Amino acid sequence: MPSLAMEKRYVATPNQSTWQMVSNTPLECRLVHPIPNFGDAVFSSAASKKINLDFELKMRRPMGATRDVSLVSQPPSWRPGDSADRMTNLRFFQQFDGYVGGQTAWNILSELEKGRYPTFSYQEWQDRDQRIEIALSSVLFQPQYNVFSDCIANLLPYSFEDIAFTILHYDRSSVELNKASQKRLAQIAEYIKHNQDIDLVLVSTYTDAEDSKSASQSLSEQRAEVLRKYFQSLGLPEDRIQVQGFGRRRPIDDNASPIGKDRNRRVVISLGRTQI
Repeated sequence: MPSLAMEKRYVATPNQSTWQMVSNTPLECRLVHPIPNFGDAVFSSAASKKINLDFELKMRRPMGATRDVSLVSQPPSWRPGDSADRMTNLRFFQQFDGYVGGQTAWNILSELEKGRYPTFSYQEWQDRDQRIEIALSSVLFQPQYNVFSDCIANLLPYSFEDIAFTILHYDRSSVELNKASQKRLAQIAEYIKHNQDIDLVLVSTYTDAEDSKSASQSLSEQRAEVLRKYFQSLGLPEDRIQVQGFGRRRPIDDNASPIGKDRNRRVVISLGRTQI
């Protein structure tokens, strides 16, 4: 008779089970579930144009080989009459944490909300006769899931990449941005308020060729100074803000047309942030 594969199961007991909101900001939501002797199960969602969800099994010992993984929703031990439901098949890659994205990640949350135990199963890479099972416990999940859901609903609808390089425009001869650009600047300000990793703001202002060279340069520098003070008001240190007025230099369109002048009458804002 062929020998049956042994199972090694990692799961938090009801007394061990905890769910923790480790990040709750308009930029990121992160919900963590420690799995004893294995690692952490982590759900995360970030500010973006689209609602997104990532799930990772962060392992103390990285995958020693690429493995096909079965994901099954199991009933808790106190509901023995319920059946296990196969959810999907996945692949976890060598030397990486287990990753699940998209609809499957949402489905894992849904099964936890039902009180079930989403369980990952794969063949141990060091012992062909042993299978590894990692289960997420639904005990104490619901209260923190409610907080996590509220956090996702309040994420900013744009990411760092959406605002890292922005071109805004002015009305003629004004140091104030036009209304559409003021709205966009407010979005940049909102992001900066919640992100301590912004370490550089570059501001470059330009004018059209309507006025003389000296008048254009003066207006450009006034616009740059207004924006310097604006970013300082957000709490950015002065040494993280660099502004420069270029006047009528470096046009990007023909100043002979009204549309061209509108395009040239601009400010370019570039953001840099600490890479972690």
